[in-house]
Amino acid sequence: MSMVHQGGCLCGQVRYRTTAKPLRITVCHCTFCQRLTGSAYLVEPIFSREHVIFERVPTTTYDHRSDTSGKRVTLHFCGKCATTICLDLERFPDILGLCGGTFDDPNWFDRGADTCRHIFIRSAQNGVVLPPGYRLYEEHALGLDGVPNQPAILAHALVKAR
Repeated sequence: MSMVHQGGCLCGQVRYRTTAKPLRITVCHCTFCQRLTGSAYLVEPIFSREHVIFERVPTTTYDHRSDTSGKRVTLHFCGKCATTICLDLERFPDILGLCGGTFDDPNWFDRGADTCRHIFIRSAQNGVVLPPGYRLYEEHALGLDGVPNQPAILAHALVKAR
């Protein structure tokens, strides 16, 4: 399987390609990602920064201060059609989190339990199904001190309800 995969915005002005497989896949249920996507969660393949190459028109950016860490989160989006392409996180300077739905083929990357984790499930919307066998984190996978948080792993699917 080729490691080069392409994606871009709705209007086609912003294009990118990746040159490696993702380090991991994060499914984020935080309220910030809910607003960012206008949906229940963000599917975010995480890449080493050097494995993402932007082409054509540069992105426009918006800086946000994380409610949890206080660190900067920069959204990169198309200045014409406003499609959000990726997140650049001050807390994790060596990576980029791409918005999974912006790939030309958004199904190419593995979402299996070995590569995928769900974070901020405390904020998951009612009706979201949390899958069995996956690492589920109440908040982030890493504490602010860099120490890994302990995930929950369900034996059976759970429908989130408050």
